Amino acid sequence: MNAIVLEARRNLARANRILYLKGIVDGFGHVSCRHPEIAGHYLISCNRAPNLVREADIVELDADSDPVGGDTRRLYLERFIHGEIYRTRPDVQAVVHSHSAAMITIAATDVAVKPMFHMAGFLTRTAKFDIREATGRETDMLIGDPDLGRHLADTLGPASAVLMVGHGSTMVGTSLEEAIYRAVYAEVNAGMQLGAMRVSDRVRYLSETESDLATETNRGQLKRCWDLWCEEVDIDA
Repeated sequence: MNAIVLEARRNLARANRILYLKGIVDGFGHVSCRHPEIAGHYLISCNRAPNLVREADIVELDADSDPVGGDTRRLYLERFIHGEIYRTRPDVQAVVHSHSAAMITIAATDVAVKPMFHMAGFLTRTAKFDIREATGRETDMLIGDPDLGRHLADTLGPASAVLMVGHGSTMVGTSLEEAIYRAVYAEVNAGMQLGAMRVSDRVRYLSETESDLATETNRGQLKRCWDLWCEEVDIDA
């Protein structure tokens, strides 16, 4: 295994720990990144709680979300979230799925999540997925097969995030660092939005132009957050 792949695996282990540190995941939730060298493949942990993930836990899955090389370790039930988004969004390099509380709260209402401040400008383009509407039936709410994964990916479309009614949310990014940043600040923004809506029904959100400009500026500053968070969680992977 070469240095590029080793570094991707190590960073993915760090990403799991960061999401736990920031309260985005607990025993559940997962993050993945595209394989840096094999088109259509991606890296994700085997079925472990995020804060326990180490480099050795990272598995390689193919475009159908099946393990490569005869790996028999138990996998996440909802790995199809990742595989089908990668299949439909060539620009996406990393995916985070979580059950963060404020995002779930907003998803359960008819209110759209909107960017409250410049750190969350990416939220100007979001989608909402209701599995009951997608399937026409009641389910266990999980994206447990490729068909449901495709439904979710189609709903996400070109957006940066999709809220999942009664379940959680999924963030995408053009890098692993961006996907982690978005997962963290989406939850911060959602909490702010819920607080502001309790104070007044006249909340000032960022415009689309403000959001797009802030997103581009912040994209060039992601290393600051990433380096800080890695320092806080770094492990003997």
